Amino acid sequence: MASDTVIVLDDVWVRYGSSIVLESIHLTVQEKEIVSIVGPNGGGKTTLLHAILGFKEAFRGEIRVLGKEPVQIKQSGLIGYLPQQNAHDRLFPVSAYDVVAMTRHARHGVGNRLDENDKQVILDALDKVEMTTWQNHHYGSLSGGQQQRVLIARALAGKPRILILDEPSTSLDAVAQDSFYHLLSTIRDEQGLTILMVSHDIGSVSRVVDQIACLNKKIHFHGKPTEGIPSEILEKTFGKHMHFLVHDEHCLTCEKRR
Repeated sequence: MASDTVIVLDDVWVRYGSSIVLESIHLTVQEKEIVSIVGPNGGGKTTLLHAILGFKEAFRGEIRVLGKEPVQIKQSGLIGYLPQQNAHDRLFPVSAYDVVAMTRHARHGVGNRLDENDKQVILDALDKVEMTTWQNHHYGSLSGGQQQRVLIARALAGKPRILILDEPSTSLDAVAQDSFYHLLSTIRDEQGLTILMVSHDIGSVSRVVDQIACLNKKIHFHGKPTEGIPSEILEKTFGKHMHFLVHDEHCLTCEKRR
């Protein structure tokens, strides 16, 4: 694996029971890239992330993350993972600071106190996502966009080299999505992180990512969004009846949001 390559999947197959969910997956992610896996619901996007994270074993092919097998690296702290946002108890008494602190507590074990270094790491993570002002606010009272920023801070507090995000913008409105994707670009540029995320909305991510991989059981396209994705590839990935909207510097709606 080349020194600037952080994730490699070579002819990876994954199944649940007798059903093949992923078929002959070839994917390479370079250091400091933002890569989005796009595709329809049920197309295998989350399963692909789980295989990379070591949560799901491939029955054929090879996966390497930072030069190692997923099972060898999943407890290393080198990968920050943000799963799909599930319903949570909005009355649970936990602050934004407490949510970020969970990562540091996990390192020391339940019941052990955080030291001054841990506390500074937490504050730095909140600062990176511009949530320092809200650190003492009740997590459940925050907006969807603010909650996602706190969860990103929680991942950053583990000092990862790779961020893996599963549908991170699903609960956000269009304006919050723009802000969130801008935040990811800033984090990549300032922290030198590699970011791999899953989305079903190819139009929203196309202007902020370096690479797009179109997945529906197989990867039908992997390249730069500026290269253009052939219509037959979009049909194989999403089906025939779809509309593809790209937001760029000429988008009047985005200009009005700004």
